[in-house]
Formats: sequence, C-alpha cells, structure tokens
Amino acid sequence: MSKKKESVLAGFKAFLMRGNVVDLAVAVVIGAAFTNIVNSVVKGIISPLVGAIGTKSLDVYSSCLKGPCGVDEKGEAIGVNILWGSVLNATLTFLITAAVVYFLMVLPMAKYLARVEERRKAREGVQETMEVTELEVLKEIRNELVAQRALNGGGSGAPGPRL
Repeated sequence: MSKKKESVLAGFKAFLMRGNVVDLAVAVVIGAAFTNIVNSVVKGIISPLVGAIGTKSLDVYSSCLKGPCGVDEKGEAIGVNILWGSVLNATLTFLITAAVVYFLMVLPMAKYLARVEERRKAREGVQETMEVTELEVLKEIRNELVAQRALNGGGSGAPGPRL
C-alpha cells in the first residue's frame, strides 16, 4: 500500500515540476496583476473620458425595459433595468487588455520566433551546401583516380578499390 502512495506522490510531483505547469502558474499570477492595472486604467482614465458626455461613470448608464425602474424603500430593485453601461465598461476593459497583450507580448514574440526560424533555416542551408560541396569533391577525387588508373594502364592484375 505504501508503494502505491509513493508512486502517486511521485507522479504528482512530476506533474508539478513539468515546465508547462510552472509557466502556466506564473502566467496566471502575472495575468491577475495585469488585470488590476487594466481595470484601473479603464476606471480612472477611459471611463471618465467616455462618460464626459454624461455621468462620470459608465456603470450608471442603463435603460428601463419595463415599469418604473428604481429602488424601493427596502433597497430592492423595481422594474426591469438593463445596465448597458456596465457591459460597455467590461467591453472596453477587454479590448484594452487584448490590445496590450497583442502589441506587447504576442507580436514581439512572433517576430522573435520568425527571426529564430530564419536563422535556423540559414544554418541548415549552409550545412546542406557544405555537404553537397564535400560530395562533389569526393566525386572529383574518384574521377581523378579513375583517370590516373586509365593512364597507368590499369592492368596491374590486382583489382583496385571500388568507388
């Protein structure tokens, strides 16, 4: 029974120590911190700029769908109120987050990976050229040996090396 527990724990440890799990954990932590920054920018700068035509916060924009909308004495909402300002605020937050992630992370990484791939292909091309050149040199050496054998009569009685 203890062997089974050890193997389960060993498997769990191996799972946690894999590079992609650690990378994912780091990404989640950085993403949470980044979300706070983006939310602050949207609430502190973007929302007031957009809300300058009306209220100071996008969250108060709403439309009443049915009946008198508001809050009664007990603090409960009455009527059917659509809070489209909150949706607009969330949409702006998403767009800003997506733009920052794309322009500061995805695009530079794609350019970097393209350069690395280009360098790798260039190295392979040079290596392939060297291999072809070596093959041509060996063929020339073989042809020279065959020509020398033909000039020397080639009939020494002993078979020469096969090339």
